[in-house]
Amino acid sequence: MRIIVMGQQAFGKAVVEALLNRGDAVIAVFCAPDKEGRPADPIKDFAVQKGLPVYQPKSYKDADTLTQILDLKPDLCLMAYVTIFVPKEAREIPAKGSLCFHPSLLPRHRGPSSINWPIMWGETKSGLTVFYPDDGLDTGDILLQKEIDIGDEDTLGTVYFEKIFPLGVQAMLESVDLMKRGNPPRIVQDNAKATYESWCREADAKIDWAKPADDVFNLIRGTNPQPGAWTMHQGKKLGIFECAKIRAAGGSPGEVTDVTADGVTVAAKGGHILIKRVRPEGDKKITAIEHAAKGGIAKGTRLG
Repeated sequence: MRIIVMGQQAFGKAVVEALLNRGDAVIAVFCAPDKEGRPADPIKDFAVQKGLPVYQPKSYKDADTLTQILDLKPDLCLMAYVTIFVPKEAREIPAKGSLCFHPSLLPRHRGPSSINWPIMWGETKSGLTVFYPDDGLDTGDILLQKEIDIGDEDTLGTVYFEKIFPLGVQAMLESVDLMKRGNPPRIVQDNAKATYESWCREADAKIDWAKPADDVFNLIRGTNPQPGAWTMHQGKKLGIFECAKIRAAGGSPGEVTDVTADGVTVAAKGGHILIKRVRPEGDKKITAIEHAAKGGIAKGTRLG
């Protein structure tokens, strides 16, 4: 089966590498155009090292790009982290069509920040989907899904890199096998169960200490490392990354109730958050204790 991969970054590279390692015929790689002053995309570097043709179209609607895909005579297109819309004219050129990876259990969490939001909402399950893309946003029929657990200690980083990333690469390989065998599953999404969330941006990551401690805890975990939860201290933004829920007494929302070797304890509604790692405005990430020592945080300080 002649496969083209449309992808970006480490995940796209890992999919191409896994396909080649087991002998699949990857005939070309499509990725986003280079950005001035930025390193080349890892998938591009890897494809060049392996001698694969690399295409970097600004648009998949462009006639020259469609001709390039046609000339490759692909059997299947795999979309492994694609941020440029791929229209029907391009998707249907491969003899067996196209498949797309999405890091949630569709139809829940359609949209571009589908790993952040389940954690921020306190969900204990998520996963990934490989589906047949259509003109909607993550609305196409489902080929296969994989479920993962979200634990209390998980963050955006651990859920993606330790769980969804490796499982997603394996799922893409399984998807190719299903297409090779013929008569692959095609499950229509239940739109009644669908949710859509847009990008998780900096404004979404602002901490409201008046909210329940569980909500604050989930917000910090779900935005670590990107876009990073934050609060205000002495008129400047203070990014907050590693944290824990702890039992503590006293304090009103946003008040520092203790500073110990373990970190800085802050009160929220009905509970307390132990802040372990922060990033002061204009600085690098440091431990909360380091910041407390030089930033004037002490018992009784108010954040927010």
